[in-house]
Amino acid sequence: MYSKYQRKKALRLYDQCKSISKVIRKLGYPTRQRLYDWIFERDSPPGNKTPRRKYNNTPDHPRHPSLNLKLETIHRCFELGENVQLVSEEIGYSRASIYTWRKKYILKGATVLMNTGDDPRGKLPKGEPVSSKEVEQLKAQMQDMQLEIDILKETLEVLKKDPGVDMTALKNREKAVIIGVLKDKYSLPLLLQKFGMPKSSYYYQLKQIKTPTKYAALRARILELFAETSKRYGYRRIHALLAKEGLCVSEKIVRKIMSECDLRVKTKRRNKYNSYKGEITPAVPNAIARNFHADAPNIKWLTDITEFAIPAGKVYLSPIVDCFDGMIPAWRISTTPDACLVNSMLDDAIDTLNDKEHPLIHTDRGCHYRWPGWIYRMNNAGLQRSMSGKGCSPDNSACEGFFGRLKNEMFYNRD
Repeated sequence: MYSKYQRKKALRLYDQCKSISKVIRKLGYPTRQRLYDWIFERDSPPGNKTPRRKYNNTPDHPRHPSLNLKLETIHRCFELGENVQLVSEEIGYSRASIYTWRKKYILKGATVLMNTGDDPRGKLPKGEPVSSKEVEQLKAQMQDMQLEIDILKETLEVLKKDPGVDMTALKNREKAVIIGVLKDKYSLPLLLQKFGMPKSSYYYQLKQIKTPTKYAALRARILELFAETSKRYGYRRIHALLAKEGLCVSEKIVRKIMSECDLRVKTKRRNKYNSYKGEITPAVPNAIARNFHADAPNIKWLTDITEFAIPAGKVYLSPIVDCFDGMIPAWRISTTPDACLVNSMLDDAIDTLNDKEHPLIHTDRGCHYRWPGWIYRMNNAGLQRSMSGKGCSPDNSACEGFFGRLKNEMFYNRD
């Protein structure tokens, strides 16, 4: 890490000032421990090292020891726990060699420690020529295996089946599709034999694939309705529109056609506005208990605040949703989600009530519904309060669902 010049310079400066801190502060190197080590190495007396014994490449001490010696050495040092240095001096091979043998043995086993003398190899026995019949059999087996691989590959790519699909469970139409893909590479009789499919059945399925389906007109109408609704209606609402037009068809058929045509509702997911600011005032019980059914208007009301992000900024909507029919008795919008927004909306909603109507109003735990202004208006009008659990949006799912439909149908992916 440091050159000899840097080391001598640091030691010379230390000899002058006799201060570790001054040397490091002036030079900017090394660490305190490193400088201590340099001083100790310089001032310590030279050690008397035992000269290493030199061994020649003799039959008693070969340059490349046998496999048995290597295994015995590894066993003594790393299993019986003998000192590696003492074993090294006894057998006449370096400690580095012993550690190298052990590393190779762990990675690749005993075979990597073998020398040419450990496994003498004689001449290869004279082989016999393979008959042409056996060659043809091997070629046929290879072709059959390649055919199975290609069939499995096309089943996964074309039919989108699972990797463990049973080929015998495929329908004739699916078999005809795979045969049509592979018939340029393999002969038609071979493919029909592999699938166990009669030739007449294949051509019948081929004809059915080329002819328009019985749902061709329905498919075209679904495409038109999906485009007319700005690509915001799922299969349930498309099914409802078809029913209004007098087209009686199962929801499953509509879902299958929309899946085949890749008609999916694309929405942008934004961060939800969160108005929770802590437990400002005591929370009230969840009186509605996720029962959003009402037998008459103005019995159960739901409210919340949702955010609309537009290029000019953010706009906040605060509506009242009636559980009876999903209508909106009152709503207000504002550029700030403050108490004025919800209080003015509540005043408008109270003005629509008769003297005998006192609906239950369910909210989340937002700070707007826990401020004195909201509580005063609720008590003055004789309205009952209900609150969702903390961080539990399903407790007000009917109002959240209204926001979702509103944004999917008229806000997302639009200017």
